[in-house]
Amino acid sequence: MEMETRMKKRIRVEANTEPSESPFEVLSEEILFLILDLLDSNPLDKKSFSLVSRSFFAVEARHRRSLTPLRPELLPFVLSRYNSISHLNLTLCPYLSDASLSSIASLLGPSLRSINLSGSRSYSHRGIESLANKCFNLEEIDVSNGVELTDEAAAAIGRMSKVERVRMGRCKKVTDLGIGCIAVCCPNLKLLCLKGCVGVTDLGVALIAVKCRKLRSLDVSFTMITKKCLPAIAQLPNLEELCMTGCLGINDKALVTLKQGFKSLQALDMSNCQNISQASVSSILQKNPSLHHLNLSYCSPVNSMLSGLHGVFKLNSIKLDGCHVSTDGLKSLANSCISLKELNLSKCSGVTDEGISVIVAKHKDLVKLDATCCRYITDLSLAAITSSCASLVSLSMESCTKVTCEGFRLIGRHCPKLEELNLTDTDLDDEGLTSLSQCQNLTSLKIGICLKITDEGLIQIGRSCPHLQELDLYRSIGITDKGVSEIARGCSNLETICMSYCTSISDESLKCLSNCARLNTLEIRGCSLVSSVGISAIAARCCNLSKLDIKKCYEINDAAMLSFARFSHNLRQINLSYCSVTDVGVSALASISCLQVVTMLHLSGMSADGLAAALLMWGSLMKVKLHVSFKPFISPVLINRVESRGCMFQWLNKPFQVQLESSEVWKQQSHDIFVE
Repeated sequence: MEMETRMKKRIRVEANTEPSESPFEVLSEEILFLILDLLDSNPLDKKSFSLVSRSFFAVEARHRRSLTPLRPELLPFVLSRYNSISHLNLTLCPYLSDASLSSIASLLGPSLRSINLSGSRSYSHRGIESLANKCFNLEEIDVSNGVELTDEAAAAIGRMSKVERVRMGRCKKVTDLGIGCIAVCCPNLKLLCLKGCVGVTDLGVALIAVKCRKLRSLDVSFTMITKKCLPAIAQLPNLEELCMTGCLGINDKALVTLKQGFKSLQALDMSNCQNISQASVSSILQKNPSLHHLNLSYCSPVNSMLSGLHGVFKLNSIKLDGCHVSTDGLKSLANSCISLKELNLSKCSGVTDEGISVIVAKHKDLVKLDATCCRYITDLSLAAITSSCASLVSLSMESCTKVTCEGFRLIGRHCPKLEELNLTDTDLDDEGLTSLSQCQNLTSLKIGICLKITDEGLIQIGRSCPHLQELDLYRSIGITDKGVSEIARGCSNLETICMSYCTSISDESLKCLSNCARLNTLEIRGCSLVSSVGISAIAARCCNLSKLDIKKCYEINDAAMLSFARFSHNLRQINLSYCSVTDVGVSALASISCLQVVTMLHLSGMSADGLAAALLMWGSLMKVKLHVSFKPFISPVLINRVESRGCMFQWLNKPFQVQLESSEVWKQQSHDIFVE
């Protein structure tokens, strides 16, 4: 009896004793905020942090300032927790109604500073008016691709008096009337993008220039402007960036009006302007000594323009993509731009060894050089580049077919600072790849369609380049599991890898790559030895995977799709054409809340009923590619319902093709169709 009494007293004492305080609870909010500041690189880290305790859960919500939601229907719940958001990215919400924007405005109110609606549709000017009424501290708004937005939407943006950055590219129904509302009511405007706004003319652009004197960046690409608005633009006192790509109304007479302006201009883009000549370009450049970046891509003629660069002492970046550039033109460029650091000659015909040699001899401080598809240059160019430009950070020589393997060996010996290298479709061999392993700062290496490389060279890259984040091995058929396993072992920061049509790759490669926790993009199209076993390992361990291409991986079936449904909560894009996936696998994919782009061609195991059921479930789908043979069997009502959620159907009529074309044959055919 006494024993029982003592036990009852002990139980009562223990029940009244307060639990000891968790060591986490004594940390101040300031310290926890500092910890969260260090977790920005991986969103899953912050999620793990918030699950430690209730106080951590609350602190993480108060700390978060930016948000990229996946499901618009969950916005009220999410924003009620994260009510201190200042930057809201809604590009992953394809369907966004006016009611959704009204809810956002009510929940965030004055705390919201920027909002991105460029990937959304279905909202109208009423939704933007809700933002203007309640989010009166809004500084940035992006309504690009709002093809149905009208002047009423632009007028609503005009009511945001504190707005500084407005992007409304491809808003085709907006006219000068709407732009005028922004000009009159937004005096603090610093950036305006009107790219592809075909309803905007000289009147609207000139009004912006007159009223928005703080403007620093203006993009009027592919609009209908002419010389009438240019004098007003030229008088903007703070304009630093001007983009006039593809403006057919801009000619020499128009550019003459710019001579007396642009005192602060640093970047000028006149690419695809076919009606301008050397005289007008030269006059502008000589009047703008502070110009840093110039884009003359796809302009003709460009050689004479290069001679007019004399006196532009601060010009350090020039793009000449797609132009015919002669040796004399490059000599003029070499003698004119004394501060050149970045040069893009991609797809420029007429580029020779002599021209390249002159450029690099004069500009030893070049850090970026793009000579893609300059098919006349040889080892002499590479010898000149590597001997002169030891500070190169980025080099692209894709499809420079006359450069031999001996030339590529020079890169590793003389360019140790390289971070980005593109040698796709070249004569690179294992000795060259071994030499490249001396570039230990490499973060991006593209060596696709290099038929001479094998595991021997790739192993050296894996052992010597620990910072590698991107690797492209497309159609490099000499690579096997042995080389890929060494890459996975030595390059733990790998984020993107393409092994499409590397036909010797099997599940062993994928099992090794599953140890690369940061992997977000995997392309293994045409790897017929890969099965659900290997891809399931990727699904289970690579939580950041967002893009996957497994087309023509015939052994991948429903088991892999079930693994993705269970583990891959960040998967956003997948191509599973020709796989052995049935209705069961497609239904599993439909349960992935963030999956938005799906290509499903020639899935013999998928029925029309199974497809219909999956489409009903897929709330996040933005784009789906299907074979046209399914269209008659899918109810138009269902198609309309899915489209109303923001999804776009693309019906393709590609014939069924099982046999894989050998890389040697494919490469020869691709060269045969090339036209100089």
